[in-house]
Amino acid sequence: MATEYGQGYGLPTGPGHARGVGGRRHRMPAALRAPVEGRAWRELAYVLLSLPMSILLFTYAVTMVSLGAGLLVTFLGVPVLAAALAGCRGFGSVERARARGLLGLDVGEPEPLRLKRQGFMGWTGAVLKSGTSWRALLYSVVQLPWAVLSFAVTVTFWTLGWSLLTYPLWFWVLPQYAGQDGIQLYGDEQRAIYLDNPFEIAVTAGVGLLFTLATPWIVRALTTVDRVMVHGLLGPSRLATRVVELESDRGIVVDTAAADLRRIERDLHDGAQARLVNLAMDLGLAKEKLREDPRAAARMVDEAHGEVKTALQELRDLARGIHPAVLTDRGLDAALSSVASRCTVPVQVEVDLSERPAPAIEGIAYFTVSELLQNVSKHSRATWAAVEVWRSEDRLMLQVTDNGVGGADLARGSGLAGLAERLDAVDGILVVDSPEGGPTRVTAELPWRVERAR
Repeated sequence: MATEYGQGYGLPTGPGHARGVGGRRHRMPAALRAPVEGRAWRELAYVLLSLPMSILLFTYAVTMVSLGAGLLVTFLGVPVLAAALAGCRGFGSVERARARGLLGLDVGEPEPLRLKRQGFMGWTGAVLKSGTSWRALLYSVVQLPWAVLSFAVTVTFWTLGWSLLTYPLWFWVLPQYAGQDGIQLYGDEQRAIYLDNPFEIAVTAGVGLLFTLATPWIVRALTTVDRVMVHGLLGPSRLATRVVELESDRGIVVDTAAADLRRIERDLHDGAQARLVNLAMDLGLAKEKLREDPRAAARMVDEAHGEVKTALQELRDLARGIHPAVLTDRGLDAALSSVASRCTVPVQVEVDLSERPAPAIEGIAYFTVSELLQNVSKHSRATWAAVEVWRSEDRLMLQVTDNGVGGADLARGSGLAGLAERLDAVDGILVVDSPEGGPTRVTAELPWRVERAR
């Protein structure tokens, strides 16, 4: 598992890097371009559509639930209540699609119904027992008051801002068709103040500009609450999300274990096993020549002795790659020092742990540092490296630093990506900081667990 540095793996540079990946460079500040951005208009459309949608949702939910609750004294109340919840789930799908299209909110589908038995009664029981159904019902009820508030605030600020901003263009309508000099700022029985001279018109337009610039951010704050409600009530629950993550992590663990087994089998078959076969053949030939040509037999035995040493070294390397004995006997400090001694550049190792973590965590930490130092040896072109290990509350922290050429990128599907998947399988995190030209700093976090026997 090796990650290439340097050419082909560097971070974007030049003008494109200043803009960001896939982005554009804007000459106008965000505060000034917000009123005319597509995002602002999509959020406005979302707020405007929320009112009729919430009325429809609220009416359906209250009517159907009330009908079902009233019929609970009979058998019909249960299926009517189930139908009400199923309808709310259907409306939830529409709301997720609307939030995805207008707010750019990517909300996963909630967990499906788990039918313990087939048929209408099985479906009814599954709907009534599903937390997703009741969360969709809650969303249908609480969405209406918030939609009314959002609609009122949004329409007021948008219309006020744009009408005042464009006042210099339409103020002539008032004296010509309304019989007054302009917008009436104040008036009583004795006097009235109108915004009708150039200075007052300009100030009015300036105030409208402020309202126009502030309105998109107000709407964005309002839609943030909608994002929270859609994500929290219509998305998958934390338990369901955790189950999906665990299923994915289990698949990664199984695939990794299978890949490791295939690697061990290949190394044994192509390495030590082949050498042992050759060794057996050489010893057989030496046995046959022992009486005829003792010198040749001795020479062949000497060569076989060299093969034995090579096979033993390969077996030691293979065992060290699985789980080194030094890690079990003496812990991370000694094991990482052993790994560092085999690196092609000088490595400073500093392990600050008051106690040893669980063997599984120790093994993953050892494997992670080994892979990172192997990357340093093969690709970084560094002259020194450093390994630091410490504990931070309930996390085991690993950091490998080198002064190489940099350019390592976790997002390019390289060996670092595979390493990140292994860490993710145990709730770990891998962070890569490797600008072009170096230095490279890779930080890994693992959960801190202690074996009970220790």
